[in-house]
Amino acid sequence: MRILETNRLYLKEFHISDADKMFLLNSDPKVIQFTGDRAFNNLEETIELIQNYDHYKIYGFGRWSVFLKETHEYIGWCGLKYTKEKDEYDIGFRFFKEHWNKGYATESALACIDLGFTKFKMNKIIGRAMSANIGSVKVLEKMGLKFEKNFDFDGVEGVIYSIEK
Repeated sequence: MRILETNRLYLKEFHISDADKMFLLNSDPKVIQFTGDRAFNNLEETIELIQNYDHYKIYGFGRWSVFLKETHEYIGWCGLKYTKEKDEYDIGFRFFKEHWNKGYATESALACIDLGFTKFKMNKIIGRAMSANIGSVKVLEKMGLKFEKNFDFDGVEGVIYSIEK
């Protein structure tokens, strides 16, 4: 079931059928370079993540797989996440390198932010990035998020941007 649609994309809940593509996405050192995440060790680890991903059930939203409407190709993920310990919502995205600089991150993230504000009644959404991740910082700025503060991203300088309803 499609959660969101934009002009060029549609977003759906993670599904086992996406596991092989998610594994490849999260195995690319350039893609995860600025995320703080480690690569999946194997496909089974990816399947386990999908099977145990509980944000949809608990909150009604989460990170979603992103597909091109025209070809139905899986190109990455984008979505919202709630961190209970900090009582905050964040926007996140990750795409295959061949889909960088095409506006897909901005397009999908704007749709997610709109859904967060309208359907889920969020008042503020943040975006985090390592300062060196110029591409992601530019996406946050294109979406209208404003610089809020610097923070320690696991020993690396990071930035937090935010947008309010």
